[in-house]
Amino acid sequence: MPDMKTVLKCGVILMLSAASLLAQAEVTVKDAWVRATVPQQHATGAFMQIQASSDMRLVEVQTTVAGVAEVHEMKMDNMVMKMRAVPQLDLPAGKTVELKPGGFHLMLMDLKGQIKAGDSVPLMLIVETKDKKRAVVEVKAKARALNAMDGKM
Repeated sequence: MPDMKTVLKCGVILMLSAASLLAQAEVTVKDAWVRATVPQQHATGAFMQIQASSDMRLVEVQTTVAGVAEVHEMKMDNMVMKMRAVPQLDLPAGKTVELKPGGFHLMLMDLKGQIKAGDSVPLMLIVETKDKKRAVVEVKAKARALNAMDGKM
């Protein structure tokens, strides 16, 4: 018979799995990709299209391939392209939000190793509903060549 600690761990895993299934049913991710890197490169970007069935927001990103993962925005400011982290990204119901080079994207920093074209990069998108319920959407993003600007080889 399992001890209480094991039973509690299993319960937590089941709850997180149920939340993840709920989010995956409500959030669709298409064409997820990550730009491949060269040896010793410390950062890269991840891109995709996200659509939520109800109003949500992307509030956090996690991955095992980097020490830091953030939502970033690039935009022109006084004729200078600037990039900054954003605390959250709105996902309006039924609308596709595109994360792409030169716009909103995910920054993966403090990389733990080189990401090569063809690698599968695990990403966990933490989304939050209007009533502050959070869920995890698991994504496998394919690494594409360094010169991929729109995700096509």
